[in-house]
Amino acid sequence: MNTEARSLEIQRREFTQRKFLAMPFSGTIMWTIVGIGGIFLPPELETWLLFICTGFIAGLGMFISKFTGENFLDKTKPKNTFDNLFFLAMGEALLVYSIALPFFMIDYTSLPLTVGILTGLMWLPFSWIVQHWVGLFHGIFRTVLVLALWYLLPDYRFVAIPFAIVFIYIITIVILLKRAT
Repeated sequence: MNTEARSLEIQRREFTQRKFLAMPFSGTIMWTIVGIGGIFLPPELETWLLFICTGFIAGLGMFISKFTGENFLDKTKPKNTFDNLFFLAMGEALLVYSIALPFFMIDYTSLPLTVGILTGLMWLPFSWIVQHWVGLFHGIFRTVLVLALWYLLPDYRFVAIPFAIVFIYIITIVILLKRAT
């Protein structure tokens, strides 16, 4: 059945019934790698690791989706307008690197702040789509915590901020698991 034959409300109901675990799992893995790298790597490599890992979150999420039952690339599933909106929100998260890059060129320690906040903004439209507060929690709490840590722990920005994001992802995963039951 194509999207034209199903109302938006039916498509939203279908979309909302999914687990939504692949992307948070992927984000957890990649930000953990960034945090560990922040402990051991010199600044030049910390920045490269952050760029590479956060750039691969979507790709890893698509791979993980095969194991969570979400399978983002399954061509046999009926098309859903909210899939398109979700992928556009992910694309938006990638486009915000255009904001992060100029600040990074001035102060490389701005990278965990800008990328940490800007890539978390996709959770706000997610909350509206699934009509659940988890995305608002993730996006707002992540923004506040990342900003606070950026000011409070300037010498540990590449460690504290990634692990704070991992912490928020873990809480988000728990909420999503409870939501699914």
